[in-house]
Amino acid sequence: MGKAGKEQPEAGKDPVLSFEDKMKRLEEIVRMMEQGDRPLEESLRLFEEGVRLSSECQSMLEDAERKVTTLLSSGREGDGEGVREIPFRTD
Repeated sequence: MGKAGKEQPEAGKDPVLSFEDKMKRLEEIVRMMEQGDRPLEESLRLFEEGVRLSSECQSMLEDAERKVTTLLSSGREGDGEGVREIPFRTD
């Protein structure tokens, strides 16, 4: 098995990046794009990569949210309360 947080790549494919690695790459792309000194073709390629990474990160977050909801609902079965939404603390 590969490093923690990363899956083994299939033959001929790029390695599958963790959520954190995708976010780091997305931040890197934003910094490069903000500089404004890239040729048009490179800027377009970076923009496309950024859109793809953003979409993948959003999907990963939605999957995590579904898992949390499932865990909360399975832990509360039979108590009559059902699933309740609890906001994440950001501090």
